[in-house]
Amino acid sequence: MSELVFFSGTMDCGKSTLALQLAYNRRARGLEGLIFSRNDRAGEGRLSSRLGLDVAAIEVEPDTDIWRLITDRRMAGEKVDFIVCDEVQFYSIDQVEQLARIVDEIGTDVFGFGITTDFRARLFPGSARMMELADRVERLQVEALCWCGARATHNARTVNGIMVTEGEQIVVGDTGTDDLVGYEVLCRKHHMKSMTAKSAEATPYSEDTLPLR
Repeated sequence: MSELVFFSGTMDCGKSTLALQLAYNRRARGLEGLIFSRNDRAGEGRLSSRLGLDVAAIEVEPDTDIWRLITDRRMAGEKVDFIVCDEVQFYSIDQVEQLARIVDEIGTDVFGFGITTDFRARLFPGSARMMELADRVERLQVEALCWCGARATHNARTVNGIMVTEGEQIVVGDTGTDDLVGYEVLCRKHHMKSMTAKSAEATPYSEDTLPLR
């Protein structure tokens, strides 16, 4: 039975690495598949991981019809045994529904990878629809950590290291960079307190600024 599977987690938890490994394992067994991505850190038409792995991918644009793309390739005689979709939080609701249709009507496995919530801790529409339609939702077991040592559950957008809570939902950036606008993963407690590693350093001694022992 073909499946629509959603692998979710925060930034820094190894989603893209797992996506690349999953595609590699299936191709090593003679299966043919396609890799899709959108707004990858390495640029357009790429799927990359923080470990340095980087492969070509099909860039998903706002008007990309994934259903038509797959059916056209199959009608041309191309095998498509599986699809890996990274950064699925940026896909439209219609594109996610196309992925479900590909599973149900074509019998192709679809593996989606993405974060569930934005910097305000609100669901991305693409991720929300994936969670509604997926046969399985898997939380990645490699846990990213907040600066305090607790499990990171939320993605914070930062400007010069200080958390911000206003702005466009989609602003491409990465963690661990010196860019003006970046991201940091936090536990729920420190996300709700808007306390990043930088702001904690400037905060007087308190239980909030003590790392876990």
